[in-house]
Amino acid sequence: MKFFIDTANIEEIKTAYAMGCISGVTTNPSLIVKEHRDLQAVIKEISQLVDGPVNAEVIGTTALEMIEEGRAISQWNDNVVVKIPMTREGLQAVSVLHKENIQTNVTLIFSANQALLAARAGASYVSPFVGRIDDMSMDGITLIKDIAQIFQLHNIDTEIIAASVRTPLHITQCAKAGAHIATVPYQVLMKALTHPLTDAGIARFLEDWHTANQ
Repeated sequence: MKFFIDTANIEEIKTAYAMGCISGVTTNPSLIVKEHRDLQAVIKEISQLVDGPVNAEVIGTTALEMIEEGRAISQWNDNVVVKIPMTREGLQAVSVLHKENIQTNVTLIFSANQALLAARAGASYVSPFVGRIDDMSMDGITLIKDIAQIFQLHNIDTEIIAASVRTPLHITQCAKAGAHIATVPYQVLMKALTHPLTDAGIARFLEDWHTANQ
């Protein structure tokens, strides 16, 4: 399973990307607003920092609006992916953009049926929201498993991006469930790379070293 970082903060992206384990970036309008910057300027800057896919979401609600936005967004850099919401209008936009060889990520997926429809419309990626499903007293990891099973059974090459990942445990569960990618907030990524026994082990090694060299 690959890792994307879910942020529009340039410093977070630089720090995470320097670790060598990040393959791409996802953003959304809410994350862009937090940075108090222009969408195009942020995405262009990120796409120059990161070699892999950089996801930018449309704002329009009609198919025509999303198609026009998607075409414009795709021109910002070769690695920019257009995020489209899972609606009837959204699928129409995905179908048109797919025929124009523009990569799309259908977001706000909450059922296996939605994921399958998006894939058949031509989505490059689908993004089921694990945490938000859990909020509804349902099982987000089971949703990932169902989508992965369906895609494998029917030889669908659309990649599954596990989104709304809230804990390091979610990362492990999504990897085991068959997600191709987990898009992870910076804070969750930082938690995932630490463990108290690692910290204790480093402290013990340093203590032993200093004691031996006194």
